[in-house]
Amino acid sequence: QVQLVESGGRLVQAGGSLRLSCAASGRTFSSYAMGWFRQAPGKEREFVSATSRSGRYTAYADSVKGRFTISRDNAKNTVYLQMNSLKPEDTAVYYCAADRMIVNDAPLTTLYEYTYWGQGTQVTVSS
Repeated sequence: QVQLVESGGRLVQAGGSLRLSCAASGRTFSSYAMGWFRQAPGKEREFVSATSRSGRYTAYADSVKGRFTISRDNAKNTVYLQMNSLKPEDTAVYYCAADRMIVNDAPLTTLYEYTYWGQGTQVTVSS
């Protein structure tokens, strides 16, 4: 089992940058595919970005491609989401997710594939 704690969310102006962090408990972090999702008020939770357990493979939603970058530091049990050129429509609660991968080294892009979730961190982008 793994516990996830997100941090780094805050109020930022449009065009600004933020880096979200997700710290995971446990000693097998490198066995987990990691992802970021977000949920705006009144909307469904949506995929943002994901990284495979090795970090070699990543995936992005079209809406964030070229602006967001996901990375992971397996030595620190942490996954990051660097968000640049933020827009008001990026405003949401951002959630970190994890799922253990025994063999495959691939990013997971749907929320149903993830077993573990953090509590979320609020990102608000003002215009």
